[in-house]
Amino acid sequence: MDRKISGLPMAALLMVVGLAGCGQGSQAVSEQEAAVSAEDLSFLNDNQAWRIERHSRLVQPDGWTSLVGLHWLTLKAHYIGSGATSGMRLAVGPERMGLVQREGGKVWFTPESGVDLRVNEQPLRGRIQLHSDQEAEPTVVVFDQGKGSLSLLQRGPHQALRVRHADAATRQQFSGLDYWPADRRWVLPARFVAHNPARTLQVVDMVGMSNTLANPGRLVFERDGQSYALEAVANADGSLLVMMADGTSGHGSYAAGRYLDVAAPDAQGQTLLDFNRSYNPPCAFSIYATCPLPPAENRLDLRIEAGEKAYAHKPVAGQEV
Repeated sequence: MDRKISGLPMAALLMVVGLAGCGQGSQAVSEQEAAVSAEDLSFLNDNQAWRIERHSRLVQPDGWTSLVGLHWLTLKAHYIGSGATSGMRLAVGPERMGLVQREGGKVWFTPESGVDLRVNEQPLRGRIQLHSDQEAEPTVVVFDQGKGSLSLLQRGPHQALRVRHADAATRQQFSGLDYWPADRRWVLPARFVAHNPARTLQVVDMVGMSNTLANPGRLVFERDGQSYALEAVANADGSLLVMMADGTSGHGSYAAGRYLDVAAPDAQGQTLLDFNRSYNPPCAFSIYATCPLPPAENRLDLRIEAGEKAYAHKPVAGQEV
């Protein structure tokens, strides 16, 4: 069966544009029909380019599919490494990697003597402070000739070590993404309604922690004559992030909900919601991700049959590399 875009079968669109390109378009179809078809094909191409980029980011050596560990710091000091004698045992890396210490509200790392570790492409020889993912320049400790990395997460008052590895089974066995057919009818105009004064949004994440996020306003849109609203989270560049659940959550799309990136509203508060670009949060691909979940305000009584479907995991025993 042909996929349909804006109600037109894909095969028909290709035939229309093909005829126009051969100089027969004026006889076979009207100029208006050819223009509509070309516009639909441009939409398809743009959407496909976005999907390719999305896949590429996920499977980068340091992408979300490379996660192999999430270790919460519960003591003042942890000896870390992949060996059986390590107090905090990592799935990968040197048997004895070093010592992690919490002192005076800071986290420090002292490498084991003789272990090949690097920070900013320079050999790590002595004790350093680990800067978290919430700071301007997070520290990334690299091991295994660049295949593995260790970094610090800050989630509220809690801290954890995140470990990635290019040879992670979840990356090597990544089975790809599945989507609903791209449909321009799911590209909807939205009106940004600012909160005055600006608010914050309390969002719980996958590990049960509450996060306070900047919530400058909500996005109001219509579908099939009904009005809906989504609370938006502010990004540093002025764009917005929406975390949402809908009627497909757990019934075709990822059960915990999906995300949608939204361009900054214009001077009149207008922007677009392209639900074809709804995507799964990182926790859809790894048990080691800490994803904010959709707030209650963003649980829609609407089936959004567009964008990314639920990821079909392959069995990965123990989540090892």
